[in-house]
Amino acid sequence: MSKIKRRILLIDDEEDIRELLQMSLEMSSRWEVLTAGSGLEGLEMARTYQPDAIILDVIMPDMDGPMTFEQLQQDPETRNIPVILLTAKAKADEQPRYTNLGVKAVLSKLINPLSFAEQLSNILEWPSGG
Repeated sequence: MSKIKRRILLIDDEEDIRELLQMSLEMSSRWEVLTAGSGLEGLEMARTYQPDAIILDVIMPDMDGPMTFEQLQQDPETRNIPVILLTAKAKADEQPRYTNLGVKAVLSKLINPLSFAEQLSNILEWPSGG
């Protein structure tokens, strides 16, 4: 009787952020965490691996988070994957703009690594730990 393992795709151009969040999520949950260093790489991985959710950095070179999200929404294979935006500049006046895109949530990069998996589970309405 094994639990279904969730697959998360983390798209961020900062390698240290990817490593921190990947380690945090894998240690505190049973999730498989895939990472991508750019919007373009993330789109390819989303199509290939069909993750259960995507964590997407807002500010990235070439293709930023909102542009990447737009591409995900235009693709029938990825449009139903819930997306959570991560931003270093969590200005109150920008929050509605991002939320109005249709993302599941907008979070600050100043997260607590010990409770990040639980925070995501709550946002995505997943049972704890899975």
